[in-house]
Amino acid sequence: MEGTELNSTESAGTNETETKETVTDETAPEKTATEKAGDGQTEAGVVEGRAHEHEHDHEHSHEDEHEHEHSHEHDHEHEHGPSLNPLLTREVAVEAPADEVAKAYRTVIRRYQKLARIPGFRAGKVPESLVRTKFARELRQEVMEALVPERFRKAMEEQKLRPVSEPQLLDLQLTDGEPLRFKAAFEVLPEIKLEGYKELRADKPEIAVSEADVEQAIADVRERHASFNPVEGRVLADGDFAQVSLDGNPKSDTESGEGKSSDGKSGEGQPVHMDEVLVEIAGKNTMPEFTEHLRGTSAGDERTFDVHYPEDTQDKRLAGKTFTYAVKVQSIKQKSLPELNDEFAKQLGEFQTVEDVRKAVREQMESERRHQAEHAAKDKLVGELIQRNDFEVPDSLIEQQIDIRLERGLRALAAQGLTAEQMKKMDLQRLRVGQREQAIHDVKAALLLERVAEEENVQVSDEELNQELEALAKQSKQTSEAVRARLTREGGLDRIRTRIRNEKTLDFLYHQSA
Repeated sequence: MEGTELNSTESAGTNETETKETVTDETAPEKTATEKAGDGQTEAGVVEGRAHEHEHDHEHSHEDEHEHEHSHEHDHEHEHGPSLNPLLTREVAVEAPADEVAKAYRTVIRRYQKLARIPGFRAGKVPESLVRTKFARELRQEVMEALVPERFRKAMEEQKLRPVSEPQLLDLQLTDGEPLRFKAAFEVLPEIKLEGYKELRADKPEIAVSEADVEQAIADVRERHASFNPVEGRVLADGDFAQVSLDGNPKSDTESGEGKSSDGKSGEGQPVHMDEVLVEIAGKNTMPEFTEHLRGTSAGDERTFDVHYPEDTQDKRLAGKTFTYAVKVQSIKQKSLPELNDEFAKQLGEFQTVEDVRKAVREQMESERRHQAEHAAKDKLVGELIQRNDFEVPDSLIEQQIDIRLERGLRALAAQGLTAEQMKKMDLQRLRVGQREQAIHDVKAALLLERVAEEENVQVSDEELNQELEALAKQSKQTSEAVRARLTREGGLDRIRTRIRNEKTLDFLYHQSA
């Protein structure tokens, strides 16, 4: 058996392969393009974007194709690829006639005769028999790559099947002058008999913003515009701010006595150095150790102490770790809040009075809470839709969605400062297991929204697609033409169109219950 997987999410190419102009002695011409199976035959894109979430591009990984026997031998082993849901797995037998196999061999052999350089023979004059002998493995691989994807694609068209997983080949038999035969196993989408979506009712709570909410928001604005004025002639007291420079070094598991963190990783982190940091003494967000050791100090004083960060610390570089800090107090400062008057209101933007600010704050808070409530109601609607419709899910789509969720999470951790070296120490298999349940939910949600869209004839106009491309272009600081060209090359336009369609479908479900 050929240990080969065909990436059904890539387009099939032509039967010609580009080559370099020269090759080394007794070396096969190096290919720069290979055919892949399943041109337009996959619906894997339906889970690329969950409703009301932004697009996250994802590169599907595919394994190298292996070939380990000579051209006159048949393969009867099955090298197992990713697991397939047996209830959604289909297996088809595919065959190409002997004359097509012979033609493919002749095409590849002629190219090898032209480009291969073998001592004792002029370029282009290498005998066919010698090419067959020296490059049997390479010839067979190229013929396989030329014929198998195209034959698989035609078989899918003839049998009206639409794979959502990469086909796994079984019992591939390929010999020059004989028919090509193989079996392909792959997953298909489940048949979903849509139930109960018209009876769904969304929660639509009253949106209320109290005077206290508005005043707290305005207080937060004043905090963000606070000034810090130096204080001399006394020591640090509660409520003061210490401007410090600090160096923090992680303690080893043995030194800290904490052992490994709950995820099994070492307690060691990366050193920290910061200058001109403001530390609020007894502040609600200040680690107690900083308050304890800096209270009562003066400008110029230095202190060394340990700080242990809880596992749930937001900064993942610090979570669960113990650091030794060397801190120097540079100065003592007091915070001064701006007076809440019309002059301050004018500094905030296009406002004339404090009442203008209060009105704008109230409207913004109402809008945010309305959006949050709608988001939560839509999530609940999707959950109820899933409960009303029980069906099997292709394992391949689940794995793809796990990939997407992990990639998204790792990007977020990288943005928080987690290094590539730290990420390598993470237990990715454990993380994958932890993401599986939510990934199944995501896939079911996407498949059900697709079915509702079909029932209700929800469409995405070119104008809506263009608006989304403009937004992506602005976000990535590229032109919309460049974004469209890239997504067209990568097959991403259909994914975006599907996501927009799912979002519109979810809006339909939400508003139908008004």
